[in-house]
Amino acid sequence: MSKIQSLITLVHSLTYAEKKAFRIRSARNKQLPDYLILYDIIDKHPSLSKDEIQQLFASDCPKSTLETTGKYLFELLLETMLDLRKEQDSFTYLYKKIIHARILYEKSLINESLGILEEVIKQAEKFENHNALLLALRLELDYLLAAGFPEMDEKTLLKKHFKLNDALKYIRKINEQSSLYEILKHRILNKGQIRTQKQKDDLNDLVFSEISLVSSINVDNFEINKLHQLFQSNYLISVGDYQSALNSYYELNNLFEENKQLWNKPPVYYLHTIEGILESLRSIRNYEGMGYFVNQLKSIECESATFKLNVVCTTFLYELFPLLDSGDFQSCNILILSYKEILYDKFNSLPRSRQAEICLYTSLVYFGNAEYHKAHKFLNQIIMQGKNYFTLPLFRTIRLVNLMILYKQNDLDLIKYEIRTLMRDIGGFERNYRIERFLFKFLSKPLPSPAFKRMQVWDKTKSELDGIKADVFEQKILQIFDFTAWIESVMTKKPLSEVLLQKI
Repeated sequence: MSKIQSLITLVHSLTYAEKKAFRIRSARNKQLPDYLILYDIIDKHPSLSKDEIQQLFASDCPKSTLETTGKYLFELLLETMLDLRKEQDSFTYLYKKIIHARILYEKSLINESLGILEEVIKQAEKFENHNALLLALRLELDYLLAAGFPEMDEKTLLKKHFKLNDALKYIRKINEQSSLYEILKHRILNKGQIRTQKQKDDLNDLVFSEISLVSSINVDNFEINKLHQLFQSNYLISVGDYQSALNSYYELNNLFEENKQLWNKPPVYYLHTIEGILESLRSIRNYEGMGYFVNQLKSIECESATFKLNVVCTTFLYELFPLLDSGDFQSCNILILSYKEILYDKFNSLPRSRQAEICLYTSLVYFGNAEYHKAHKFLNQIIMQGKNYFTLPLFRTIRLVNLMILYKQNDLDLIKYEIRTLMRDIGGFERNYRIERFLFKFLSKPLPSPAFKRMQVWDKTKSELDGIKADVFEQKILQIFDFTAWIESVMTKKPLSEVLLQKI
């Protein structure tokens, strides 16, 4: 991303408080400076491209260059946000105080510097910020050494060394725990969900390492406990043990609720926890239990516009799923319309994975309402940019739904071409879901026209589909959309909404 494009994204992500603070800061200038003109162009014209912004700026400020002014504006916005954060965020507050202590030390105000570091150490322990604690403790010892350890006995010095070593121990354990969680998430995101027992066994090295690590830790620490529960929950979901994952997520949620003062800003891990609970509840069809946690999502407060949009997107999806899973496509349409301004109009500000989800599930709603042209249009936003989305596991499911749309449009030649492409991209047998292989065969040839022959085929097919639904490794893809229900609706000529409702 170019520097100007980064500036455009930054300006559009500013909160009301950040915009107000920037205006107050800029009001000190009696004349309208070039950087403020550039800011107004970007802020007041959110749909303009980089080239259009450059043309407007060149017209208003012919003596200035966009690159130089943009760079200055970018730095000024960062400084404005930092000034706001120092009063709102314990992380920013602690590091700002450490910088103050260093400046005072350099000015030979050692007692004042040590006083600030003592305050930082107390606050860092309170907020369990071990990195800030380690830095403050190390600086304190350096400054005490330089001052000749005034009025300090050896016992007090040893206590400070012990506290520093404790901070190092916590940081090492947290880093080891984080590494295991990050590797697990990387494998799931890049290799897709578990499809076979062998793939499940391939995660055993991480599971054994995590169990060994947790058993060696005899401390009650929020960060370590959080990472342990996140690892357990994500592993259990990946292998299809949704009830156990739900229990683990409940424990994690209780941990968060009891330690609100330790939440990150924005509370990313808390969002992951609520989303994990909702995913588990959906997997076991406990739609009534989802309501409380959807409201928890709505109650999350955060200044970050990007994070807020992510929360809105997550809230929308888990309000949509109960309606979609039960085949209530008309209510889905109404919900989509209610989120047009706050979500769909900001589609390009979402991360790629969220864009893929929105397009897939919106397309399924239109598909359920037999609006196949609209369904195809939404999916094409992802398919036509395949190189940007190809690595996402959801991309395969998007292409499966696209095959269903082509089937309804009677484009058999294109279906055969797409199936060959999909088979080539997927590769080996173990990388397929059973339902994928079944769909490839089902969509490749037309059904017999006479109703009695079609029902004979259905009688043979039903037992195979039941076996697929009972396979724990198939449940992940069937949770995204029940392809077996659609196959049943095609073969029995029943409306898809009716078949889905019967399966709830």
